[in-house]
Amino acid sequence: MLAASLGALAPTAAAQAPGGGGGYYVATPKVTKVTCVRRCASRGRPQGGSTIKLTGKSLSMAIKVTFAGSYGADDDQTVKLRPRSDTSLTLRVPVGAVTGPIALLTAQGTKSKPTRPIAILPPPPPAPNAVLSPVPGLRSGLGVETGTSRTRAYLGARRAVTFSYRINGVLADAPTVELVRSSDGAAVKTWTPDAVPSGDVNSVSWNGLLGRRAAKPGRYAFRLTADTTAGAEVRTADASDGARDSFDLYDNMFPIRGRHDYGGAEGRFGAGRAGHSHQGQDVMARCGTPLVAARGGVVKFKQYHAAAGNYVVIDAAGTDVDYVYMHMAEPTPFRTGDKVYTGQRIGAVGATGDAQGCHLHFELWTGPGWYDGGKPFDPLSSLKAWDGWS
Repeated sequence: MLAASLGALAPTAAAQAPGGGGGYYVATPKVTKVTCVRRCASRGRPQGGSTIKLTGKSLSMAIKVTFAGSYGADDDQTVKLRPRSDTSLTLRVPVGAVTGPIALLTAQGTKSKPTRPIAILPPPPPAPNAVLSPVPGLRSGLGVETGTSRTRAYLGARRAVTFSYRINGVLADAPTVELVRSSDGAAVKTWTPDAVPSGDVNSVSWNGLLGRRAAKPGRYAFRLTADTTAGAEVRTADASDGARDSFDLYDNMFPIRGRHDYGGAEGRFGAGRAGHSHQGQDVMARCGTPLVAARGGVVKFKQYHAAAGNYVVIDAAGTDVDYVYMHMAEPTPFRTGDKVYTGQRIGAVGATGDAQGCHLHFELWTGPGWYDGGKPFDPLSSLKAWDGWS
């Protein structure tokens, strides 16, 4: 098993005694080691869904642990704790946790100093289940088969995720289908489809939206619940282990669909240029390599420029960010105002305009948009994150 030794944390935090009569001390948790003990990846490394053991001092004071992510607060994960020992506690790593430091919080609001980053691998991919197959372990007298169309989905993509099921037997009422977020077990969406005759197939589909807002990327699972005439309740999946009818939802797809590299320092955001600084990230690839929309949205601009060559600007759906693709081999076939889906081909890598070799010059701009009051920001960390899963 792999253990991570952590630096010492602050030992105590002062608090005022009731009635103002002096002070007393509330011990701050101190973590000295993290060890993966169950469902570990190779060489004992923790992954989403693993059980880890924290070793240290004053751990019984902690009520929560936060797994701080690598890309800002949006990927932080918090888990409630019920420690029984001052020196050790075990907990499950949230499925959506990523590499980063962890910190403990007490009921008094005292927070430990974050540890150094803990390497957390992604969980194993969901098991494919595109064809209806029997749900094992049911003891209700019902025969239930389920299937999920895909194990990987993208926000803004054309194709939704479809959950299909077939029930052989008699139900007391129409079944309920829930979409369960694996990171915390919460049911974020519920369907109550009409009852169908025993043996018929029924389906529900999801497009990645919760109302009008995009769902948070992560692992989700469909769960069917039904009541039999004998009063038994049937549930088809336990989302906590992501073993059945699960899929991973991603917010972006890497735009170059072929071999590529990030070049040298001259291609980085902020690198010096004649009279200005580089406002994007260059990604090198062979001319003709397919380019796809990293995030679907609406085409704002499609033009040719002496420096940028053939370029297109897409207002990313569900965000205030503009995505910009430059030096394309040919003009994109889309026109201003067209809707584009995540993963849809928008062109090919080229060397048009003022380009030194075949590459994609990629920019991200904050709202209100590209040369419309927004500002460019470094896209490299985003590109590398998308590159890691797509």
